[in-house]
Amino acid sequence: MITPGQKIIQQWYQQKNWHQFPFQKEMEAAYLGGYSGLLNAPTGSGKTFALFLPFLADFINHHPDYKTRQNNGLQMLWITPLRALTNDIKKAMQEVCDDLQIPWKIATRTGDTPAAEKAALKKKLPEVLLTTPESLHLMLAQKEYPKIFQSLQVLVVDEWHELLGTKRGVQVELGLSKLKTLSREAEAGSKDSSPKTQYSPLRIWGISATIGNLEQAADVLLGNDFPRDKVKMIRANLAKKLVIQSIIPDNIENYSWAGHIGLKLLPQVMEIVGKSKTTLIFTNTRSQSEIWYHAILDNYPEYAGIMAMHHGSLDNELRNWVEAALHAEALKVVVCTSSLDLGVDFRPVDTVIQVGSPKGVSRFMQRAGRSGHHPGAVSKAYFVPTHSLELLEGAALKQGIKQGIFESRDPMLLTMDVLIQYMVTLAVSDGFRAEELFKEVKTTYAFADLSRGEFNQLLDFITNGGKTLAQYDEFLKVEIENGVYKVFNRRVAMRHRLSIGTITSDMNIRVKWLSGGSLGTVEESFISKLKPGNTFWFAGRSLEFVRIKEMSAYVRKSTAKKGMIPSWNGGRMPLSSQLSAVFRDKLDEVAHGIEKDEEVIALKPLFNLQQELSHLPQSNEFLIESFKSREGHHLLFYPFEGRLVHEGMASLLAYRISRIRPASFSIAMNDYGFELLTDEDVPIEQVLEDADFFSINNLLEDIQHSLNANEMARRRFRDIASIGGLVFNGFPGQMVKNKHLQASSSLLFDVFSEYEPDNLLVRQAYNEALAFQLEEFRLRAALQRIVTQNIILKTIEQPTPFAFPIMVDSLGRERLTTESLEDRIAKMARQYGADGFAVNENKKVRKPGVTRKKGF
Repeated sequence: MITPGQKIIQQWYQQKNWHQFPFQKEMEAAYLGGYSGLLNAPTGSGKTFALFLPFLADFINHHPDYKTRQNNGLQMLWITPLRALTNDIKKAMQEVCDDLQIPWKIATRTGDTPAAEKAALKKKLPEVLLTTPESLHLMLAQKEYPKIFQSLQVLVVDEWHELLGTKRGVQVELGLSKLKTLSREAEAGSKDSSPKTQYSPLRIWGISATIGNLEQAADVLLGNDFPRDKVKMIRANLAKKLVIQSIIPDNIENYSWAGHIGLKLLPQVMEIVGKSKTTLIFTNTRSQSEIWYHAILDNYPEYAGIMAMHHGSLDNELRNWVEAALHAEALKVVVCTSSLDLGVDFRPVDTVIQVGSPKGVSRFMQRAGRSGHHPGAVSKAYFVPTHSLELLEGAALKQGIKQGIFESRDPMLLTMDVLIQYMVTLAVSDGFRAEELFKEVKTTYAFADLSRGEFNQLLDFITNGGKTLAQYDEFLKVEIENGVYKVFNRRVAMRHRLSIGTITSDMNIRVKWLSGGSLGTVEESFISKLKPGNTFWFAGRSLEFVRIKEMSAYVRKSTAKKGMIPSWNGGRMPLSSQLSAVFRDKLDEVAHGIEKDEEVIALKPLFNLQQELSHLPQSNEFLIESFKSREGHHLLFYPFEGRLVHEGMASLLAYRISRIRPASFSIAMNDYGFELLTDEDVPIEQVLEDADFFSINNLLEDIQHSLNANEMARRRFRDIASIGGLVFNGFPGQMVKNKHLQASSSLLFDVFSEYEPDNLLVRQAYNEALAFQLEEFRLRAALQRIVTQNIILKTIEQPTPFAFPIMVDSLGRERLTTESLEDRIAKMARQYGADGFAVNENKKVRKPGVTRKKGF
C-alpha cells in the first residue's frame, strides 16, 4: 500500500520527468520500514535524493499538516567530510522542499558558517542541518546539547568511505554513540505518551562509493549495539558507462627517465580539452596543479579567463567562485586535486584527465565519475603517465575496474587521542559519568576492545595529568563533582573548543595581498625559505614576497615569468595493495608475451630492453639486480608493492645484510622497487643462502633495529599530542609556530618514554608509525609472498629500465649541488652509456650473468 508521503514523492518525480531507479525505490522501502544501514551508490546516481526523499515521505506520513507545521526541531542531521559538499546538497534539498511547499530552510553549520548564522542556529534549529564531524562535536560541547537532538529522526553520513579509516571517522563513531544514547533515552521517556507524540528510534544511514569492505564499513558506522535485524545494505548496481583511454607518449625509450611530470604530453592533453565541453584535470598534489596551471597559461594564453585552479590551500572564496563558474558553464578547464574528488555535482563536466597514477582503483573511479555526473551519462577519463612504467599502471587500472577490484578502508582502532578529546568535549558541556561513558564508548567499533584499565588511565590523565604531569596545572583540565566529570575553568573550555578536530598538518601561513584580500595558505616551512623580493607561484599567479607579519605572508603582483612553486607535505601516495597485485598480474602477462593492452604494446621496446639487460619477472619470480659503479655496489629489489612497503623492506634487508657483513647503505625507492647502495662489496649470493633473509621471523624486532622507530613514533606523536590536547595550537591569528609545537611535543614524548613507558599515547604513536608509515601488515604479506617465489639474481653491466627511475629518485634527494635534477639525470645516463637505453636492433647487448635460486 502506498502511503501519502510516497504518493507525493512519486508525483514530484513525475513533475520532474525523472525516473525513480530500483535502488531508490528499495531505499525508500527500507527507510519507511524503520531500517538503518549503508547505501552503496556511484557518483552521479541520485544518491542524495535516494535518502532525502524517503525522509520527507516519512515526515509527511506522520504530519499531514506538513505545509503549515512550524517549530519541528532538528529532524535530519547530514554529515559530510568536506565543507564544499554542503553547498550543492543544500541547494538540491531546498529545491525539493520548495517544490513540495514544505516551509523549511535547509541550513549548514561548518567552519565557514558566519558567526551570526551560528548564533541564529542556537536560537532556532532548522529541520535539516548539514555539517561536518568537527561541527558535530562542537555541538556536543554546548551546554544542554541534548535539547538540540531531542527531535532527531535520522543521521546520514555522506561519503562514509572517505571518513572510514581516519580519525575523523572515529569522531563520527563517538558522536553517533552519544546520539544513539540520547535517542534511547528519548524513546524511553516517550513510552507513556500518546501515539501521536511517540518517539521513533534514531535511524542511521551511510552513503558510500564502492570499496572492498562495504559490510565492515556498515558495521563500523552502526556500532556493536545496533540490532542487526534492522540493518540493510542497499546497492545501486548501476552499470555506469566508463570510457578510459591512456595517452601514449611518442617516444617511450627516452620518456622513462626524463624526470619530468607529464608536461611533455601537454599538447595531447590540450587537444582533448579543446574537443570537450568542460574538463577537469586532476593532479595528485597541489604543487602539480600549480605547475600544470602555469604551463597551460604559458603555452595556451587563449585559455586565460576560461581556466581556473582548485585545491585545498586556496582561499575558500576562490574555491566557491570556481565551483559556481563550473555550474554556470563559464569555465573550459579546471586544474584540481582531491579537493574536487567528492560528490559535488558539475553537470557541464564531460571529460576528466588524470595526470599521473592515482595509485588506487577506487580513487580513479571516484575521479572518473566527476564527468557525466548524472544518471545515464557516460564518464570519459584519460590517463596521462608521468613516466613510462606508469602506462602499465594505466593498464592495471582498467583491469582492476573491469574485475571490480576495489581498495578496502581499514577502520582505525583504539585512537586514544581522539577519545581524550571527546571526553573533554563532554566535560566542557554538561559533563559525564564514568561508568555510563565507558559503556557508551564500548559500543563503537573503534573502542570495542578498550579495557576498563585503559579507560581509567584516560580518566586519570584528564583529571590529574596521569603519572607524569600531575605537577602541571595546565594538564588538570577536568574536575569531578558528585561523580560527574566537568570542566569549570572557562579558559580551558575556550581553548578546547578552538582545538576540536583531528586534522593536523604543517602550520599554515595565510597569503595576503598588501592591498587587502586573501589568496589561501601555504605551509610555514615553505615561507620560511623566502626572502623579501623572491618570486613564487601560487593560486595561478606570480607573486613577489614582501614580508611576513604574525601568521600572514604579504605579497604583491609580480611580472616575473619564473619563480618557486610551493610544496606541501604528504604529496606522494603509495601504490595500493590491490593495484599492486593487478600490476604484478600485468607484468606476468608481459613476461609471458601476452600483448592485449595498448599500453603493453606501447611499452614493448622498454620491456624488450629490460629482458635483454636483465630479466622480466613472472608471477612466481622475484627479481634482484646487482651491479657495481664508481658510487659502489648497487643492489636493486623489485617487490612492486608500493613506496611505503619498500621503505620499510629496504631498511629491514639492509639491516639483515649488515649482520652478515657490516656495511652502511643509502636507500632509494619508488613504487616498483628499491635500491641499496654501499661502498663495500656485498656477498649477495651468500646473503641469499640465509633462510631468514626474507623471513617474517623476528620481524618487529628487526624493524626496530633497522629503522629509527623512536624517531618515527616521535613524529607521529606531534599530531597525537595536538589532538589529545597536550599542546595548544594557538588562538586564531596567533598560532603557535610549528617548531615550537614540535619542540613541546618532543619534550613530552621523551618525558613519557622515560618516566611512563606504558603511556597509552606513546604506545599509539608506535602503533601508528608501524601501520601508516611502514604499512607493516603489507610488508609482512609481501615477505611471505617473496619466500614462496624463485629468486632471480641478475648481475648487470648498467642500470635497466626498471632500475633507472629508482636511481633518479636518489638524485632528487641530494641537496648539496648547483646542478639541476635534469642535468644530473643526463650526466648519469651518459655515465652508464645512454646508448644502452635506446633500443637499437643492430646493437648487441651483452647478456648479464645469471644466478637462479629457488625460493626458501
